[in-house]
Amino acid sequence: MSEFKSYKDLLIWSKSKDLSLQIYQITKTFPKEEQFGLISQIRRSAISIPSNIAEGWGRDSENYFINFLNIAKGSLYELETQLIISKELEFISNEKLLEFSNEIDTLSRMIIGLIKKINHNKSLKK
Repeated sequence: MSEFKSYKDLLIWSKSKDLSLQIYQITKTFPKEEQFGLISQIRRSAISIPSNIAEGWGRDSENYFINFLNIAKGSLYELETQLIISKELEFISNEKLLEFSNEIDTLSRMIIGLIKKINHNKSLKK
């Protein structure tokens, strides 16, 4: 990852951070009784994505970074599941769910691509 000075230079970190901010905004509209339920779960899942990318970067090991990227990918799918439930509970619109699902799909593909790139670069070093 020598072409980047910081995890903050990674587009995937920036996009996942922005997704977290969008999630915080949309969950402000959820019913107050969900404050310690679905709102909390959704926000934790969203925050986990850029946080795990940053933590993996900070471990100074490609294997650790890949592990944390996989955790971030898992959090993406967890978030999408929670958003589907939110839509079924009529807390968000179908259109909003589609927007979030498209962004989640993009981020998932980016994570998979980054993992493949890291693995490819590791194999070239051998």
